[in-house]
Amino acid sequence: MKKLTLTFAILFSINQFVNAQVGEAFPEMTGTSLTNDEVTVPAATQDKMTLVGIAFSQKAEDDLKTWFQPVWEQFIREEDPNALIPVMKPDVNVVFIPMFTGIKRGASRSAMKKMQEDVDQKLHPHVIVYSGKMGDYEDQLNMDDKELPYFYVVNKAGEIIYATSGRSSLKKLNEIEELVTDY
Repeated sequence: MKKLTLTFAILFSINQFVNAQVGEAFPEMTGTSLTNDEVTVPAATQDKMTLVGIAFSQKAEDDLKTWFQPVWEQFIREEDPNALIPVMKPDVNVVFIPMFTGIKRGASRSAMKKMQEDVDQKLHPHVIVYSGKMGDYEDQLNMDDKELPYFYVVNKAGEIIYATSGRSSLKKLNEIEELVTDY
């Protein structure tokens, strides 16, 4: 009986997490891309659907990196000039945001330099380093576990239409693909 109660409590908590943001506006967040451009999300991305991944700890950042390759392959357009038939992918914006808040703000410049060296060059425009106050982001985006990355799908109006957390999975990617291709 205790296991059943615990299972329902966990399912309720997960449901509350997902429903807490869906339908709400994504809060404005400004950072610097690895190409050294200042970018404000969602204002700079409102021309199309946007996938936003956020991490604010080293563990969460490591898990956020599990999204890089699958998202690149599934959602980011890369023209192949030699292709006879172009590959059709959903036309979406993608941004990954490592957050440096509190005492970690001082390390953001050196961390950014390291990311510029370590992260694949083709992803540089899609990685935006945020250095500032955590402020209301934690509450507005319901990011209550610093050890997890959070991932959102934001529509053209800047509203969150999907929210999840943790490592990338085929199930999550399929749910996201269904949303962005049906929109």
